[in-house]
Amino acid sequence: MASPSLSTCLTTLSLIVFFFRALSAVPIPSFSLNSFGKDPSFESDFALYGDAKVVNGGSSVQLSGPASSSAGRFVYKRPVRVVEGNPRNSVSFSTYFSFSMSPGNGGGLAFAVFPSGFPLNVLNGSSFGLSHGLKETAIRVFAVEFDTPRDAQHGYSNGNHVGVDVANLVSVTVSNVSSIDLVLNNGERLNCWIDYEAGSKRLEVRLSKFGDIRPVSPFISHPIDLSEMWNEDEVFVGFSSSSGNSSQTCVAYSWSFKTRPVPHWMHSQPLDPKTLKEDMRPQTVHEKRACLLRVLAALIFGTGCGALGAFIALFLCTIFGNKRPVVPVPEEFVMRPVEFEYKKVNVIVDKSIQNGGK
Repeated sequence: MASPSLSTCLTTLSLIVFFFRALSAVPIPSFSLNSFGKDPSFESDFALYGDAKVVNGGSSVQLSGPASSSAGRFVYKRPVRVVEGNPRNSVSFSTYFSFSMSPGNGGGLAFAVFPSGFPLNVLNGSSFGLSHGLKETAIRVFAVEFDTPRDAQHGYSNGNHVGVDVANLVSVTVSNVSSIDLVLNNGERLNCWIDYEAGSKRLEVRLSKFGDIRPVSPFISHPIDLSEMWNEDEVFVGFSSSSGNSSQTCVAYSWSFKTRPVPHWMHSQPLDPKTLKEDMRPQTVHEKRACLLRVLAALIFGTGCGALGAFIALFLCTIFGNKRPVVPVPEEFVMRPVEFEYKKVNVIVDKSIQNGGK
């Protein structure tokens, strides 16, 4: 058997290094809960604070109870990395949950991102249970709030709204839920999708009735750079709720969360549409040249992929081909050279027969 060539050894070494790098990569935080008390990882991975508790046989979590000034918090205990790399770049994330709010004008429900220094066990009965923790510390909290009371002081002219809170409880953007024919506090179960795209630095919120599909268009779309909010790279995610001066209850039925690292080629500032519009001029020649360059790049890339695939196929054939078993042939079936004897034959023709033939 021939010894492997240098290129074969280098290829094998590269594949081994790639395999171990994939194994040693930091796992991406993700989870999906459709039942709470019944999930084996619930007690080890999740924490309940204040009045929050598992109800209905483990099918849901009640955050705020049917009493005045009740408050509760439901948090994923494992830290989530939201910033990575040098320079610092935020990480994309997506979360989905279903919830309901009973009739009344309580303190509301909020999906919140807490920095590591936030006192998770400190709650009060108003403003989603977050106001006391924000007043006692200078920690910045990011939240998407679902609120029902009107608050002219904070600019909430409509009580049926969803807002985005950055560092304080005054929303930077607010949308009226009535515009999509939904009511937050009628006890009906609702779906919510929250997506943050780090590449475009944009937050999107979608809302629908339970059982309906995910809406194509977001209910809220807001530009924000979460990498500028905190000094640390890891945070905690969860829900916070309070009943205020009412007996409103907030219940969570399911929750899933996942982060997505952004490719390095996407780590750039988003384009300003106004600047782009001002700089737009006819560039026919440049567009044709760019098109040709793209075609050429695609051809080079395709050729490279084909060559790499052929090399891998030949490499595998060489490895597995040399391992085929050799079947011994019995001696009696071995082909040997055979000698043939040639003799000279003389033919004599009788003249009488030859004359008679004439």
